[in-house]
Amino acid sequence: MDTKTYDVIMVGGGVMGCATAYYLLKNDPQIKVAIIEKDPTYEFSSTVLSDANIRLQFNVKENIQISQFGLAALETFGEEMAVGGVRPDVAFRQQGNLFLADEDGKDATLKGVETQQGLGCPVEWLTPAQIKGRFALFEVGRLAGGAFCPLDGTMDAQAVLMGYKNKAVALGAAYIVGEVGEILQAEGQVIGVRLTTGDEVRANFVVNSAGAWVQKIAQTAGITLPVDPVKRQVFVLETKVQTEVVYPLTVFPSGLYLIQEHENVFMTGKILPDDPIGFEFSWNRGVFMEHLWPELVEYIPEFDQLKVARGWAGLYAVNTFDGNAILGEWPHLKGFMLANGFSGHGFQQCHAVGRYLAELILGQAPALDLSIFSPQRILDDKPVFESEHKLV
Repeated sequence: MDTKTYDVIMVGGGVMGCATAYYLLKNDPQIKVAIIEKDPTYEFSSTVLSDANIRLQFNVKENIQISQFGLAALETFGEEMAVGGVRPDVAFRQQGNLFLADEDGKDATLKGVETQQGLGCPVEWLTPAQIKGRFALFEVGRLAGGAFCPLDGTMDAQAVLMGYKNKAVALGAAYIVGEVGEILQAEGQVIGVRLTTGDEVRANFVVNSAGAWVQKIAQTAGITLPVDPVKRQVFVLETKVQTEVVYPLTVFPSGLYLIQEHENVFMTGKILPDDPIGFEFSWNRGVFMEHLWPELVEYIPEFDQLKVARGWAGLYAVNTFDGNAILGEWPHLKGFMLANGFSGHGFQQCHAVGRYLAELILGQAPALDLSIFSPQRILDDKPVFESEHKLV
């Protein structure tokens, strides 16, 4: 049995684990960090299977601040993550996000706009007539209005992941291909992990950054987290529409969303009540035909003729407690750090969360206080909810 020793171990080399490793090494170049990833191809990684959006439009102050830092980090991402003179290009496309509201959701959306504007976000409320004037495809008869932010946008998720991974490795992180089978602990202190091969990797800090697989990892330490792996499907549509402007990522009142990829090609998806729980990645065109297409046509009549060109399925790590991130040290196991339960928001939150976890591990004062998302709130039964109308 082989045993190696580090200061910090990342269980999972997706964007959250790699971002945390980067910020650890940026803040302390001498720290010894290991990133353990079971699948370096990232075929089923939630990072690369995400829609890769970042938005300021949240209702919880800290979530907004997380995105503000994320936007700032993206401005210099290529320069900061350059390795050997090669700069990653994340192809950030700030087409904006538009959250449409019906009468039932209007008050909650307006309250969110007020919070966002109070933090300096350029979010504006659009009337139905203004929405129709800007985005002629939309049928607005059932809408009360919508919130629009021009800074929100989409990007290349793979490029962000590889940017953090390659930079962390260049700064000294060890990238270990292997699967963690067990969290090791002694007298209330984490001491490392055991791989499924039997090899041990020792450290006084272990970060559970395993995405949708976090529950399995935590259970090996006797910890039950309220996080389920839930399958979400994305559908790519080829339409006959012609647009005079670039359409924002649009979220309809039910949570159905639409992203214009280019010209007449769009992506769409929706959280459905019977989305399967588990590690299953099959893709079903019939879900679009039965559940999404009828609603899309109600808002965009020109979508009555289209082609489902392709699609995919990925996993959300859904926090069934309150839908928000679980960040920080587990209260009853010293050194076991959680970055879990992002419920579909993890990709966009990796920048601030990676920095925050690094600061906690290094004993530094956090630049952004995210203690509202501490795992202690689960033990205290004090959930932190976003608006029910922010469903993506």
